[in-house]
Amino acid sequence: MIQQLTIIGVGLIGGSLARALRVAGAVGEIVGAGRDEAHLQRAKELGVIDRYSLDPAAAVRGADMVLLAVPVGAMEAVMRAIAPALGADTVLTDAGSTKGSVIEAARQAFGELPANFVPGHPIAGTENSGVEAAFAELYRGRRVILTPTATSSPEAVARVREMWRAAGAEVTEMDAEHHDRVLAATSHLPHLLAFSLVGTLAKLDEKEEIFAYAAGGFRDFTRIASSDPQMWRDICVHNEPALLAMLDRFEADLRNLRQAIAGDDGDYLLKVFGRAKAARDRFCDRE
Repeated sequence: MIQQLTIIGVGLIGGSLARALRVAGAVGEIVGAGRDEAHLQRAKELGVIDRYSLDPAAAVRGADMVLLAVPVGAMEAVMRAIAPALGADTVLTDAGSTKGSVIEAARQAFGELPANFVPGHPIAGTENSGVEAAFAELYRGRRVILTPTATSSPEAVARVREMWRAAGAEVTEMDAEHHDRVLAATSHLPHLLAFSLVGTLAKLDEKEEIFAYAAGGFRDFTRIASSDPQMWRDICVHNEPALLAMLDRFEADLRNLRQAIAGDDGDYLLKVFGRAKAARDRFCDRE
């Protein structure tokens, strides 16, 4: 049981964890921290947190578990702010979508990687953001990836693993660099494409008509373009090498498709579409 959980950044991710742990009876007091007092007050009114502080250092005092659920670009500043107030046994984890940059932020903030620091990433979310969007079932049956550092203690890793399991998640571990490559392909690139497509169409003169006649396929594909722009800006900037590598591969495949269309190469198009459908169907069958 977590006696005091402090969540810095009480939005969809942090708020949903708080709700899930309450339902599971796995947490005592939940303390929120952030810059927007109205937002934190709303989280308290909704019963997501018990109390809050605008001072992150004050919020982590007495905590046995601290979750950083802020944009990855803000991680180092938050870590520096809370470093003097963290207890010797306090476990620090995060929910950032890039792990290499978060680990480097910890190294810069603390001078070395603390034994009680366990980087993590819940592979769950919706296009909605904010504490009002939080719900207890968000992590049920979803994956959470932990990327322990060489200095992460087994006890700290076990405590973070059990926290996410109590929320209903399936917890796995992998190397941080491998995580960033995998997520660049499966999450970061799709978000980039959705934002880019909607942005391209929004600049057309006939954009009103285009969006008015958008069918379900367009809405499904571009749903994630409603995600938090600041969060995704930070993710793209902080996973640059892996994301650029995936973009290069996608651009090459897109050029091949363009050439096939220009050359009336229906056989090539059918081959690409068939291969994609088979891969997608196999993926869905495993869900």
